Amino acid sequence: MRSGDFRLIAGLGNPGSKFTRTRHNIGFTTIENIAKKECASFTMNKKLFGQIANIGIGQDKKRLLMPNTFMNKSGQSVQAAMQWFGLEINQLLVIVDDIDLPLGKIRLREKGGSGGHNGLKNIIQHLGREDFCRLKIGIGAPSAKSEERKQKTIPHVLGKFESNEEKILEEVIKKILEGLEMIESFGLTKGITYLNSNERSI
Repeated sequence: MRSGDFRLIAGLGNPGSKFTRTRHNIGFTTIENIAKKECASFTMNKKLFGQIANIGIGQDKKRLLMPNTFMNKSGQSVQAAMQWFGLEINQLLVIVDDIDLPLGKIRLREKGGSGGHNGLKNIIQHLGREDFCRLKIGIGAPSAKSEERKQKTIPHVLGKFESNEEKILEEVIKKILEGLEMIESFGLTKGITYLNSNERSI
C-alpha cells in the first residue's frame, strides 16, 4: 500500500466556458475547489499544456493540474507535468467523472484500466502504465437501458448538473477535500476507506 504522498493532482475536463460545471468536468470543478481551499490560483503553462496551481513550499509542495488539451488528450499534459517536475508514478492522483457510478458515489483506486473513460485511456497510453491512483466521481448514467444509454451518453456527460444534483455535488466535493486531508495525515489506506464509504446518492 502506497503512502498517498501525492505531488501532482490532475483534475480532468474540457477547457472553455461552455463546459464549465458540466458532468464531464467534475474533475476540473473538484480541483478548483481544492485550490480555493488552499488559496491557490491557476496560471497557464504552455510547456505543460494546462493550468497549474502550487500548494505548499519546499519539499511539501504539491501541484494541481487542469489539462488544456481537451479530455481525449489529457495524457499529453499529465505526462509533461510528471516529467517536468521529476515525479514518480506513486505521486500522481487523477480525478475523473464516472458514468458507471451514481452521483454521490466516490471510488479511489490505486490502479486499473480506463473503464472506457477517454481521459484515463489517454493518460495510460502516454504513461505506458495503469498503476497510478485515480479518484472516480459518480455522475450517474442517463438510462439503465443499454441502447438508450448509448444515445444519451454524450449529451448527458456534456450537460450541466440539475439543481437537485448540485447539492449532492457540493457534499461530494466536501467529502473529497476531507479525504485528501485524511490521506495526508494518516495515509492512503484510511483515505480509501473514508472516501469509498460515501453513501450519499440520488
